[in-house]
Amino acid sequence: MHGSLDLAIIGNCQVAGLLDPVGSLVWACLPRPDGDPVFCSLLEPGHGGAPLGAFAIELLNQTTRQRSYVRNTAIVRTELGDDSGGAARITDFCPRFRRGGRMFRPMMFVRLVEPVRGRPRIRIRLEPCCDYGAAKAEPIIGSHHLRFRSADTPYRVTTDASLAAIVESRSFVLDSPIALLIGPDETVAEAPLSLSRAMLDATRHYWEDWVRALALPFDWQSAVIRAAITLKLSTYEDTGAVLAALTTSIPEAPGTQRNWDYRYCWLRDSYFVIQALNRLGATRTMEGYLRYISNIVGHSLAEDLQPVYGISGESRLEEREASALSGYRGMSPVRIGNEAYRQRQNDVYGALVMAASQLFYDARLAVPGDEAQFVRLERLGDRAVAVAGTPDAGPWEIRGKTDIHSFSAVMCWAACERLARIAQHLGLAERAAGWRAHALRLSERILTAAWSEQRQSLVGVYGGSLLDATLLLWPDLGLLSGTDPRFLTTLTAIEQELRCGDLLFRYRVEDDFGAPKFAFTSCSFWYVNALAAAGRVAEARDVFERVLARRNSVGLLSEHIDPATGEQWGNFPQTYCMVGVITSAIRLSRPWESAL
Repeated sequence: MHGSLDLAIIGNCQVAGLLDPVGSLVWACLPRPDGDPVFCSLLEPGHGGAPLGAFAIELLNQTTRQRSYVRNTAIVRTELGDDSGGAARITDFCPRFRRGGRMFRPMMFVRLVEPVRGRPRIRIRLEPCCDYGAAKAEPIIGSHHLRFRSADTPYRVTTDASLAAIVESRSFVLDSPIALLIGPDETVAEAPLSLSRAMLDATRHYWEDWVRALALPFDWQSAVIRAAITLKLSTYEDTGAVLAALTTSIPEAPGTQRNWDYRYCWLRDSYFVIQALNRLGATRTMEGYLRYISNIVGHSLAEDLQPVYGISGESRLEEREASALSGYRGMSPVRIGNEAYRQRQNDVYGALVMAASQLFYDARLAVPGDEAQFVRLERLGDRAVAVAGTPDAGPWEIRGKTDIHSFSAVMCWAACERLARIAQHLGLAERAAGWRAHALRLSERILTAAWSEQRQSLVGVYGGSLLDATLLLWPDLGLLSGTDPRFLTTLTAIEQELRCGDLLFRYRVEDDFGAPKFAFTSCSFWYVNALAAAGRVAEARDVFERVLARRNSVGLLSEHIDPATGEQWGNFPQTYCMVGVITSAIRLSRPWESAL
């Protein structure tokens, strides 16, 4: 039974998978990250003791394990040792490199298994599922491969290992290296081992070159590199979509019904991902995402924009339950789809305008923004003006009611403020003045309606009294400076009510499913940035170091953390959290010039 989020991610922006500490592939969807989870033991402990839904390479009499990423890559190496001194190494990756003038990123997972010491004895347990765990995928045995079919696509496992040993889950002595390629149902002409090694070298070189081009801060470089690679792996390059996480239905806390499917593209979260990668100089991801949102806006009326879409731009994400899967640690339900697509979340207009803003300033981009693109953005700005200060579900997607959320209003203000800047940059003085006037009116309204005289604090809902961690984002969005007295008193109030050690809750009140039990990981990074904006830089560095220490053994974070135990909960890896690692490190790092 897989009951931990101490997982490592592999991928190539076409597919992605999660590996546990002993090298089992416990989560992987085909033919893309929102597809049928053919390896789903993360959400299914197995039927009658059988490892259904896993791809495990077991070392008999295992006593030790060690796992790490190959430096500056998305390649994972797991070394297992036995009680006789024998050892085997598993190398896992998804091929990604340039070939024939374009990026080669097939629907493929590669597993290299090599003896390191002695005569290790291993067992390969290949037990894929289909239709969200409803049935075992039965193999059709070929000459050097096993063919399978998921609910979405046929695939095959090509190998130079004994097919009989795999099908029968029979142990054997690993006296020479073997390779296993999970990929399209197509003939692999080359020998699996030599092909795998060639793709491993090419993939390693690709990631090393990609990392070499990043504009890294001086401090915390390894944490930033791992976060950046993770964000890259959380994109679907075919369309440019950015996934909120790779999993579905990892509960936010034990014993709750907060089990959601996060394998989709939230416009708000994606903006922060793109912003973080841009600050590191990884602009191609932004270009792909702008192509994605252009297609969405082109097929939608501005008033119909949803907060979340499928990774191909699908608008309908009907929610249903996968009854065959028992859930993470047996905590059902397992959900497919997300009803949040039906909600009104007014912050989406600001998220889209801000995501597109760099088009008009970044000289590195192949196709810079022009007046025609600005006109299209103005449609979103018009809608932001119309909906600012009207009720919505808010950034936390409350399902039971709507309110006038301060964060949504601030994001609408941000849309107008950024449009004013872009118009000025393009030399459109009259339109710049018009958008500045809209922004001024909205800011005056927001700073009045979101202020509580009784509490002497900004509040999460107009006219209310409750705090919300998104208030910490206001200096970064630009509505208030970090040293504004109104923000400083709000920061103090949040420290008193939402902070729990170095972690923060998003809010403390009950919602549709009761009060939140665990801290929302991203909020800790918001707090770090707020401390820095308020001038408390040394304190911000200390908190940041402690939050970094809460990452799992390979440097990744999930959506929630139990403040008492430090255990991670919620969908994994959450892109919003990895964004926090990057933005906080950039803000707090010493400059290269002064540090060298």
